[in-house]
Amino acid sequence: MTKFASTLLLLTFVLGACSPGISSPETVTPHDSTLTPIPQIHTNTTLESPIPKIILTVSTPNIGQPPDGDFPTPSTSQQECGYQWAYKDLPELTEQFDQAVKTLSSNSNSHATAFGENCIAPDGQVVKFLAMETDFYVSLSVADLNDHEAFGNWIAQVMQVVNSFPPDMLAGPNPGFVEFRFEKSTSESIGVRVPIRQYNETVNGKTGEELFRMFYTE
Repeated sequence: MTKFASTLLLLTFVLGACSPGISSPETVTPHDSTLTPIPQIHTNTTLESPIPKIILTVSTPNIGQPPDGDFPTPSTSQQECGYQWAYKDLPELTEQFDQAVKTLSSNSNSHATAFGENCIAPDGQVVKFLAMETDFYVSLSVADLNDHEAFGNWIAQVMQVVNSFPPDMLAGPNPGFVEFRFEKSTSESIGVRVPIRQYNETVNGKTGEELFRMFYTE
């Protein structure tokens, strides 16, 4: 009996040694819903994250751009324009000139006009007027178109009136002219144009027909 038990014990030992090992059971940690999972920490510092780009969600006005985004329309004085010969009435000077000439003869009519250039924008609008000179126009009713002596004296009297105006009353930097019209009727007349500078430089006190012939061209 003792021998049988020893044999059985030896056989059990041999079979146990030949069987695969049984791993130790893992310890099961009971789930606790109150615990926050620990995030995984990366220890690799060799990789660099790209620098994030800043995205503007609200645009800021550019320098030179109004806050509302609307650019102001240039004033007309700043717009490009083309130039065209033009005349402009001078009502205040005309009034004074006409009154002065009428004191010499009530049968006269006179007016003053500035001559220069209009600055015209592409849309046709006149931006500004650039005066070059002031011109005077005088008409006189006469009975005889051959009375050149009287016409010369008349020219001398009117030129005294023209030269009496101070420069600040005249438009433009250049001396203009005085255009005389001697009218016998609506269909008969003769004209004489007297440049102001030429008159002042060359007449030297001449009057009458001599003065008339200096500027009259038949």
